[in-house]
Amino acid sequence: MKLVRSDAVDMQRLKKYKQAIFISISGNIFLAVVKGVMAWLSGSSAVFSDAANSLGDTLYSIFMGIGLYLSQQPADESHPQGHSRIEPFVSLFIAIAIVFAGVVAVQQGITRFFSGGRVADIGWTTLILIFSICIKVVMFCRVKRLGRETKSPAINASARDNLVDVATSAAALAGVWGAFFIDPVFDPIAGIIVGLWIFRTTWEILNENIGYLTGRGAPRELSQKIAKIALSVKGVDHVHRVISEYVGPRMRIDMHINVNGKISLEKAHAIGEQVSEKIRELSEVDLVFIHVEPTESENT
Repeated sequence: MKLVRSDAVDMQRLKKYKQAIFISISGNIFLAVVKGVMAWLSGSSAVFSDAANSLGDTLYSIFMGIGLYLSQQPADESHPQGHSRIEPFVSLFIAIAIVFAGVVAVQQGITRFFSGGRVADIGWTTLILIFSICIKVVMFCRVKRLGRETKSPAINASARDNLVDVATSAAALAGVWGAFFIDPVFDPIAGIIVGLWIFRTTWEILNENIGYLTGRGAPRELSQKIAKIALSVKGVDHVHRVISEYVGPRMRIDMHINVNGKISLEKAHAIGEQVSEKIRELSEVDLVFIHVEPTESENT
């Protein structure tokens, strides 16, 4: 009796995971150090908030790397269907790290606001923030491509955070310029805005990955597409049940199809296998369970 799933590790997928991990960790460590030094030298609340955000990004990137590595380990007796559920669980740690950065940013901004703010050195601060925006745009494009190719919720969350970092660095830049040309309180106000943007990103990541962990079903459009694929297989008369749920970042499908009840069991089984193979070609699908029933005694 077979007790453990025997699917081999997808080496191409694992390679892309490693690329995303390297980009995220190296890029965020570099930016956290650079912005941290500039925040210390300039005393800017907005730059400090942005540096805290990069520190949070560094922490979640490390968690992401560990989690993605574990999620790609082959199935064993303790996890007979594999370790894919680890991946969205890691995304929750990413959200926690981002929350930490948001709390620090808002707290620092409020403190500086009530103390009247501070005008930072506009030259170097502007240069660092523009440099940070450029780095994050490059990171977003590369990580987003890897996330799209792998359908990884953790990598997609990392890409989304990179895009938000572009907006938060731009807000920090606006705060520095506002403090210099208009009023010093613009700097802490920008820091608070950065913190609120961080919280918004956290909610999006939590909402998506809680769905993966709690067995959220496929969108109606995808379920209809799956049924249409099954009906395209010769010998399938009807599809009367398609139940899908996310188990980790990919779905498992439970489908009931009807075939001619007078054909042999061997032919009916072959039709079911063809349906399963076609549906598994979808990148969103992990496993497919096909129940073959005779058309004459169709169940609903």
